[in-house]
Amino acid sequence: MARVMATGAFDLLHIGHIYFLKEAKKLGDELVVVVARDNTVRKLKHEPVTPEKMRVELIKELKIVDKAVLGHEKDMYVVVEELQPDIIALGYDQIHDEKKINEELKKRKLNSKVVRLPEYTGMEDLNGTRKIIGKIIAAYEFQKVMEKIEEE
Repeated sequence: MARVMATGAFDLLHIGHIYFLKEAKKLGDELVVVVARDNTVRKLKHEPVTPEKMRVELIKELKIVDKAVLGHEKDMYVVVEELQPDIIALGYDQIHDEKKINEELKKRKLNSKVVRLPEYTGMEDLNGTRKIIGKIIAAYEFQKVMEKIEEE
Protein backbone atom coordinates (compact mmCIF):
# COMPACT_ATOMS: atom_id res chain seq x y z
CA MET A 1 0.00 0.00 0.00
CA ALA A 2 1.55 3.30 -1.11
CA ARG A 3 1.08 6.36 1.07
CA VAL A 4 1.05 9.70 -0.74
CA MET A 5 1.66 12.97 1.10
CA ALA A 6 0.46 16.27 -0.35
CA THR A 7 1.04 19.65 1.27
CA GLY A 8 -0.35 23.14 0.92
CA ALA A 9 -1.99 26.13 2.51
CA PHE A 10 -5.47 25.29 1.18
CA ASP A 11 -6.68 28.80 1.97
CA LEU A 12 -10.03 29.46 0.25
CA LEU A 13 -10.44 25.91 -1.03
CA HIS A 14 -10.84 25.99 -4.83
CA ILE A 15 -10.87 23.78 -7.94
CA GLY A 16 -7.07 23.95 -8.29
CA HIS A 17 -6.75 22.36 -4.83
CA ILE A 18 -9.25 19.63 -5.70
CA TYR A 19 -7.38 18.85 -8.93
CA PHE A 20 -4.06 18.70 -7.03
CA LEU A 21 -5.46 16.30 -4.43
CA LYS A 22 -7.11 14.06 -7.05
CA GLU A 23 -3.86 13.84 -9.01
CA ALA A 24 -1.92 13.11 -5.82
CA LYS A 25 -4.34 10.33 -4.84
CA LYS A 26 -3.79 8.65 -8.22
CA LEU A 27 -0.15 8.06 -7.17
CA GLY A 28 -1.03 5.65 -4.36
CA ASP A 29 -3.61 4.06 -2.11
CA GLU A 30 -3.68 6.46 0.83
CA LEU A 31 -3.62 10.27 0.67
CA VAL A 32 -2.35 12.16 3.69
CA VAL A 33 -2.54 15.94 3.46
CA VAL A 34 -0.35 18.29 5.45
CA VAL A 35 -1.93 21.72 5.87
CA ALA A 36 0.51 24.59 6.33
CA ARG A 37 0.50 26.50 9.59
CA ASP A 38 -0.66 30.12 9.60
CA ASN A 39 2.90 31.37 10.17
CA THR A 40 4.16 29.35 7.20
CA VAL A 41 1.42 30.75 4.96
CA ARG A 42 2.29 34.29 6.09
CA LYS A 43 5.95 33.72 5.39
CA LEU A 44 5.59 32.08 1.98
CA LYS A 45 2.34 33.42 0.49
CA HIS A 46 0.00 35.90 2.15
CA GLU A 47 -2.02 36.57 5.29
CA PRO A 48 -4.31 33.52 5.55
CA VAL A 49 -8.00 34.25 5.11
CA THR A 50 -9.04 31.17 7.08
CA PRO A 51 -7.22 30.00 10.22
CA GLU A 52 -5.17 26.78 10.17
CA LYS A 53 -7.61 24.79 12.32
CA MET A 54 -10.46 25.59 9.95
CA ARG A 55 -8.35 24.74 6.89
CA VAL A 56 -7.31 21.33 8.25
CA GLU A 57 -10.93 20.54 9.19
CA LEU A 58 -12.10 21.43 5.67
CA ILE A 59 -9.45 19.16 4.12
CA LYS A 60 -10.41 16.31 6.49
CA GLU A 61 -13.97 16.50 5.14
CA LEU A 62 -12.93 15.83 1.53
CA LYS A 63 -13.77 12.22 0.63
CA ILE A 64 -10.56 11.84 -1.39
CA VAL A 65 -8.43 12.59 1.70
CA ASP A 66 -7.66 9.71 4.06
CA LYS A 67 -5.98 11.84 6.73
CA ALA A 68 -5.17 15.52 7.24
CA VAL A 69 -2.74 17.02 9.73
CA LEU A 70 -1.21 20.39 10.46
CA GLY A 71 2.39 20.93 9.43
CA HIS A 72 5.27 21.44 11.82
CA GLU A 73 5.99 25.01 12.93
CA LYS A 74 9.75 24.97 12.30
CA ASP A 75 10.87 21.84 10.44
CA MET A 76 8.70 20.50 7.63
CA TYR A 77 10.60 17.22 7.61
CA VAL A 78 9.37 16.30 11.11
CA VAL A 79 5.96 15.53 9.56
CA VAL A 80 7.62 13.53 6.78
CA GLU A 81 9.46 11.49 9.43
CA GLU A 82 6.19 10.90 11.30
CA LEU A 83 4.08 10.01 8.25
CA GLN A 84 6.73 8.04 6.31
CA PRO A 85 5.14 8.65 2.89
CA ASP A 86 6.20 6.59 -0.10
CA ILE A 87 5.52 9.57 -2.36
CA ILE A 88 5.55 13.32 -1.74
CA ALA A 89 3.34 15.07 -4.30
CA LEU A 90 4.15 18.68 -5.14
CA GLY A 91 1.83 21.03 -6.95
CA TYR A 92 3.04 22.48 -10.24
CA ASP A 93 3.49 25.94 -8.68
CA GLN A 94 4.68 25.08 -5.19
CA ILE A 95 7.96 26.78 -4.39
CA HIS A 96 9.61 23.64 -3.05
CA ASP A 97 12.86 22.63 -4.77
CA GLU A 98 12.81 18.89 -5.55
CA LYS A 99 16.60 18.66 -5.48
CA LYS A 100 16.81 20.16 -1.98
CA ILE A 101 13.97 17.95 -0.75
CA ASN A 102 15.68 14.83 -2.12
CA GLU A 103 18.97 15.83 -0.46
CA GLU A 104 17.25 16.35 2.90
CA LEU A 105 15.31 13.07 2.59
CA LYS A 106 18.55 11.22 1.88
CA LYS A 107 20.30 12.91 4.83
CA ARG A 108 17.46 11.80 7.13
CA LYS A 109 17.37 8.30 5.61
CA LEU A 110 13.84 8.75 4.30
CA ASN A 111 12.92 6.83 1.13
CA SER A 112 10.11 9.03 -0.18
CA LYS A 113 9.91 9.71 -3.91
CA VAL A 114 9.16 13.33 -4.87
CA VAL A 115 6.72 13.86 -7.76
CA ARG A 116 5.84 17.23 -9.30
CA LEU A 117 2.23 17.17 -10.54
CA PRO A 118 0.99 18.85 -13.74
CA GLU A 119 -0.78 22.19 -13.87
CA TYR A 120 -4.56 22.37 -13.77
CA THR A 121 -5.98 23.93 -16.90
CA GLY A 122 -9.50 25.23 -16.83
CA MET A 123 -11.22 28.01 -14.92
CA GLU A 124 -7.93 29.92 -14.90
CA ASP A 125 -9.52 32.93 -13.22
CA LEU A 126 -10.63 30.88 -10.20
CA ASN A 127 -7.89 28.25 -9.78
CA GLY A 128 -5.76 30.09 -7.21
CA THR A 129 -6.40 31.76 -3.87
CA ARG A 130 -4.77 35.05 -4.87
CA LYS A 131 -6.80 35.08 -8.12
CA ILE A 132 -10.01 34.60 -6.13
CA ILE A 133 -9.05 37.35 -3.69
CA GLY A 134 -8.28 39.64 -6.64
CA LYS A 135 -11.65 38.91 -8.20
CA ILE A 136 -13.43 39.66 -4.91
CA ILE A 137 -11.56 42.96 -4.55
CA ALA A 138 -12.38 43.92 -8.15
CA ALA A 139 -16.07 43.11 -7.61
CA TYR A 140 -16.08 45.15 -4.38
CA GLU A 141 -14.40 48.12 -6.08
CA PHE A 142 -16.85 47.91 -9.00
CA GLN A 143 -19.78 47.89 -6.56
CA LYS A 144 -18.41 51.00 -4.81
CA VAL A 145 -18.10 52.81 -8.16
CA MET A 146 -21.67 51.85 -9.08
CA GLU A 147 -22.95 53.08 -5.71
CA LYS A 148 -21.15 56.40 -6.20
CA ILE A 149 -22.68 56.81 -9.69
CA GLU A 150 -26.15 56.10 -8.28
CA GLU A 151 -25.64 58.75 -5.59
CA GLU A 152 -24.83 61.43 -8.18
